[in-house]
Amino acid sequence: MDWESDTRVKKKARTQAIQQYKPLVTLRDTEALLRRNTVALLMPIVPLSVEYRLQRASKLAEESLAELAEIDLDAISETELQPARILIGLSFVGFGALSTALLLLYLSTLHPELDSIAQIRRYWHQYIWFVCLGVAGLFVLGREAMRSPHLDVSSPQKIGWDDESSWQ
Repeated sequence: MDWESDTRVKKKARTQAIQQYKPLVTLRDTEALLRRNTVALLMPIVPLSVEYRLQRASKLAEESLAELAEIDLDAISETELQPARILIGLSFVGFGALSTALLLLYLSTLHPELDSIAQIRRYWHQYIWFVCLGVAGLFVLGREAMRSPHLDVSSPQKIGWDDESSWQ
């Protein structure tokens, strides 16, 4: 059996312009879609004082997300992101350490009958979770410490140790 037809049809390739969406614009639009429906649903059932605060918060969210959507993420350089990455790493380490300390305080005050092995046996999920947060923060900080301060990843530069003049 011949499945191909006798007449050959030329197919035209249809090209469609793909519009690239920016993630902050998508975030703004998605959040606005959810927030507006929620505010409209809550307005009739909340007291007037809460209704006024809800409207103010919604308006503030609208303005701040519109301002945020104007930011061009491609224009932000690696050196501008370094302080934020360091703060995130420190936050992870600090939160992991604080949570572990609070867990130990909780166990020593509310469960003094448990020895160390029983504490770990009973609360090992929490221990692992808090230690992993701290380790993740240390990885972020280590990555930032190993980053070359003079080399911008987005621009092609000659690496300092690759230069023959630095061999002397």
